[in-house]
Amino acid sequence: MLRKIAILAAAILMVADASLATPPDVKDTARTVDEHYNQLKSLKSDFTEIYESPGFSRTESGTLWLKKPGKMRWEYRQPREKLFLSDSQTAYFYVPGDRQARKTSVKKLDDIRSPLRYLLGKTKLEKELDGLSFAPDVQPLEAGNVVLRGVPKALKDRVSDTLIEVSPAHRIVRILIQEVDGTKTDFRFSHFEENIPVQDSLFRFTAPPGVETITDEHVTQ
Repeated sequence: MLRKIAILAAAILMVADASLATPPDVKDTARTVDEHYNQLKSLKSDFTEIYESPGFSRTESGTLWLKKPGKMRWEYRQPREKLFLSDSQTAYFYVPGDRQARKTSVKKLDDIRSPLRYLLGKTKLEKELDGLSFAPDVQPLEAGNVVLRGVPKALKDRVSDTLIEVSPAHRIVRILIQEVDGTKTDFRFSHFEENIPVQDSLFRFTAPPGVETITDEHVTQ
């Protein structure tokens, strides 16, 4: 009898070990992220942006607002104020104190923040990223998070690798973008507020008195 119990216990442990060893499916993970963001109409979060290039680094922070369809507002506060926003048709970039603000068509936008449309639930990760897979070699910011890897199809000539860290609540908490020239831009998000009232006026740019708005083919930081 004891032998039978021991054999049964061993069999149960083997099944349990096998289930624990079964890795999560990357397609299922991507789908849960898509589903989370597809049901959002608006999003507000704090962000930190860490930019690194050979011989140079910069860390900035502020607040991000997103609203469907395609509206975004990046309000930088540290270490200096600046504003990047899009009303879904036109993107604007302005640094308080400058005599000029720049604008460009969203269709011509050449800005590394473009992949952050993932946070708008506009596209499916699996279709947006080539070679979508898990990145077990990357240490997540917090235990329990998973990290996805892929290359944005729209930026294949510029971006060599993109890492997307996802929390157990299916929120994207980090996007790390590696460019072909060695430049890295690391976006980290926290203090999420979802489906809150956000006025459209927040995404309209009005130039301060004396500031000229010029059209630029490529709006970047």
